[in-house]
Amino acid sequence: MSTSPSALATELAFRAKFLRIACLANIVLFVLLVGGGTALITTVARATGASTAAGDEKDIRAVLDAQVIAWNKGDLDGFMAGYWNDDQLTFISGGDITTGWKKTKERYEKRYKADGKEMGKLVFSDLHVETFSPNAAMMRGKFELTFEKEKDDAKKTARGRFTLILRKTPDGWKIVHDHTSAEEKK
Repeated sequence: MSTSPSALATELAFRAKFLRIACLANIVLFVLLVGGGTALITTVARATGASTAAGDEKDIRAVLDAQVIAWNKGDLDGFMAGYWNDDQLTFISGGDITTGWKKTKERYEKRYKADGKEMGKLVFSDLHVETFSPNAAMMRGKFELTFEKEKDDAKKTARGRFTLILRKTPDGWKIVHDHTSAEEKK
């Protein structure tokens, strides 16, 4: 049985087209499997009680609620309990980077407790939580700090925004990175 050159060319073209479609289908299946596997792992972790997105958000908001209560009582140690007590904690504000829990606490002490300075009244608002996994999340929000002793109205209130990265530790959710920026005075 002999095959004509045109029939052979048609068959080769068909096979080449079939191989291209098969390769594309394999790539699509691979992407779906990887994406689906990642979603499945997260779903299983949440379904087995490892965590829930709503539960994590509630726990993260509780960290900041406890910080506000402690701050407004003048309890810097209570406020600092929301931070990861580790040398790798980072705090960025005013163009400066402070590394470590102890140095971050010292920064707060110098700025708000030393030489008769007041801590003021703290309020957080406009809070948005985004969980990345059962053990990592980000929170964005606004802060307002009002000082009673200030006579100058321009200094009486400090406002700004912050972004926090939180990690779930054996001690609960802790802030591992804090980037805070104050509004410029007008």
